[in-house]
Amino acid sequence: MTDVNSNKVTSEPSRKSFEHAKKELRSIVARIEETATLSSRSVKLFRAQCLLRHGGSKLPRKHLWILLILAWILGQFLWNYTHTVRYDKCLAELPSFAQKIFRPAEDCSMCRDVQQVDRISSVDPAIFEERYAYSGRPVVITDAMSNWTATEIFSFSFFKSLYDGEDANCQFFPYKTEFKSLQDVFEMSASRSLLEKGTKPWYVGWSNCDEEIGSVLRKHYQRPYFLPVTAESEKTDWIFMGSHGYGAPMHVDDVEHPSWQAQIKGEKLWTLEPPRECHYACNALEVVVHPGEIIVLDTNRWYHQTTIVSEEMSITIGAEYD
Repeated sequence: MTDVNSNKVTSEPSRKSFEHAKKELRSIVARIEETATLSSRSVKLFRAQCLLRHGGSKLPRKHLWILLILAWILGQFLWNYTHTVRYDKCLAELPSFAQKIFRPAEDCSMCRDVQQVDRISSVDPAIFEERYAYSGRPVVITDAMSNWTATEIFSFSFFKSLYDGEDANCQFFPYKTEFKSLQDVFEMSASRSLLEKGTKPWYVGWSNCDEEIGSVLRKHYQRPYFLPVTAESEKTDWIFMGSHGYGAPMHVDDVEHPSWQAQIKGEKLWTLEPPRECHYACNALEVVVHPGEIIVLDTNRWYHQTTIVSEEMSITIGAEYD
């Protein structure tokens, strides 16, 4: 009799905990649905895996708690993403694995007839808008930097003095280097920064979110003349710099708009691959961008890899445009 009563006493709290866990799980799923930009199919699949099946069938308690923990982690990640990255790209970036999972399929018409990267000059902004600006077709403009002083001014020492004591980069890409921050880059030895023989090669990138530094940068470059009249260039500058043989590995970005990247110094080989779903419909492309040239590319749609092919240091600056 005592044993029976004892079992009833101990099982009641356990049942309450179980019911509480189910409620918490439902609450988390509901919050994810409200904040995340998932497709209805993704939401349904998530609910099917996380919630108890209709009809009252039960999951083992340990499995429910595991799902509860995983759902909480996913919920926190998606909530943070939608409340930071969506409104301020400088604070965080959607991890590459999540980019691949949630990336919608592309329309292969963006690349189906593209056999090469066109090189053009003296292009009318209206023609550029019609053929290239938003079509996804990559292009190199060869005459858009003729009045820029950046080609003479921008250098490792220039950026080092500009960022002296400042932490004005809002996102830093160390790539295959040991650097942890932009300040680490500017603390490298003078011989390494000058790419002297026998020193370790390097390549880094960063975005600038400091308005004062941005105003200094824009004294030495102007809005590219070929952009559509109605287009606005983003105020965030992206800068990439490094030595021969290095560059960015094959990847696709998670940005909102197409971008232009101006080759200030050095030469950079761009290797472009179409979206995975367009693998059999489109061609991979290669183009070398020379000093004084600007490549326009939708890096959110084309997978891309860069390799510095000049012995001279490569310096690139760019921005998105809408």
